Amino acid sequence: MRKLIYWVHSSIDGYIDGPNGEFDWPVMGPELIAYSDALDRRVDTLLFGRPVWEMMVGFWPKAESVRDDPHTAAFAPFWRATPKIVFSHDYPGDEWTSQVIGGDLAEQVTELKSRPGQDLLLTGGSALAATLADLGLIDEFHIAVHPLTLGAGRPLLPPTNTRRPLHHITTTLADAQIVITHYQPTPPPTTDPTTQRSV
Repeated sequence: MRKLIYWVHSSIDGYIDGPNGEFDWPVMGPELIAYSDALDRRVDTLLFGRPVWEMMVGFWPKAESVRDDPHTAAFAPFWRATPKIVFSHDYPGDEWTSQVIGGDLAEQVTELKSRPGQDLLLTGGSALAATLADLGLIDEFHIAVHPLTLGAGRPLLPPTNTRRPLHHITTTLADAQIVITHYQPTPPPTTDPTTQRSV
């Protein structure tokens, strides 16, 4: 089964954008770009919640004409060429959308993961990531914490009633300032039937 990878940038106070939706603060140095590129090479489908999608589709189709930097040069062609799925109950889709998923997320994402192919990459987002995590559908968390505070904005994961035990895999320091931590969900404890006592 394909893995669902969550890749997100955060401030040290736990926000993925600023109070007015600002996302002008991530500094994409060469090591952070390399980490992101390595994740891209693992996947063949990009996943977005609607708020992130509207930001992405407003920039990446013609990104090179707006910004000239190594990250844009590497990511823009990949973004345009890769199938993109948007999660929304009312978004009709657009020329860059391969599929819109609404309704039963557990059923539809499980079916998506069962299809043949490479892994799936959920980029950014907050509410969608929290919902998928609560459903046990995210297989890897890659969180890049940047050295600034934003004060307010959308939280990395909004509060829910679900506890999410995670297992630390690696921590990487990128470009001498950005801490990237890779987690995986902690599997539930297994019960050894030989240790169970009959009542």
